[in-house]
Amino acid sequence: MLVRRAFIPDAQRPESFDAWPYTVPCVAELAEHGLTFTSPVTMIVGENGSGKSTLVEAIAEGFKLDAHGGRAGRKYTNDRPKTELGDVLKLETTPAGGRMLTGPRSKRKGFFLRAETAFGLMNTVGGLYGYWEDDTATMSHGEGFLTVFDAMFRDRGFYVLDEPEAALSFESCLKLVALMHNLGQSGAQVICATHSPILAATPGADIIEVGEHGTHRRKWDELDIVDHWRRYLNDPNTYLRHITDA
Repeated sequence: MLVRRAFIPDAQRPESFDAWPYTVPCVAELAEHGLTFTSPVTMIVGENGSGKSTLVEAIAEGFKLDAHGGRAGRKYTNDRPKTELGDVLKLETTPAGGRMLTGPRSKRKGFFLRAETAFGLMNTVGGLYGYWEDDTATMSHGEGFLTVFDAMFRDRGFYVLDEPEAALSFESCLKLVALMHNLGQSGAQVICATHSPILAATPGADIIEVGEHGTHRRKWDELDIVDHWRRYLNDPNTYLRHITDA
């Protein structure tokens, strides 16, 4: 592992939690107590608006990954400022993580994949040295994501993903599960925000569920997303009768 904990130093902790992003329960909890990582693969799950993307984006920035998304050691041309949380969040690293962060930028390994900006990034850097040769513009969105994963998720580095399942089919999600598991086994570290019960089932992953309660560690079969998908697939009408006239 490369990162043990994310926290906000006392000197930078807000006096009041009445303003965003500290009004988000999981962010307020991080500000007060920090967030500890106990496994090479961490899955952060929760509903829309629960704060999971806010967390992973700030964690990526804490490892000096571009807020726009992209590989470690590279600053991309964009006008996206550092997030408010990313500006104050710090990471407690392992010795290996510390060496990577304080050493030459060229030695920093990792990638931040933001689903909402990934397509533009792929079209910008595809074919450049250090990336991938295939033209993702000629591929489906999901095929493009898999091309990025195959090319960029290899080294012993720090990988942050924000809802990567947005472009992936069932089978492609399984491929990503295998990749994240193998990265964790290799000494890399993965932190993934997801709605997908498939990705959340990555073997050995530490699962953190975020919501109005703040953060709680859960077993896979205790997750709300798993319960809802089970119920829906077993009998869709259980849900659909409340939103349709059927």
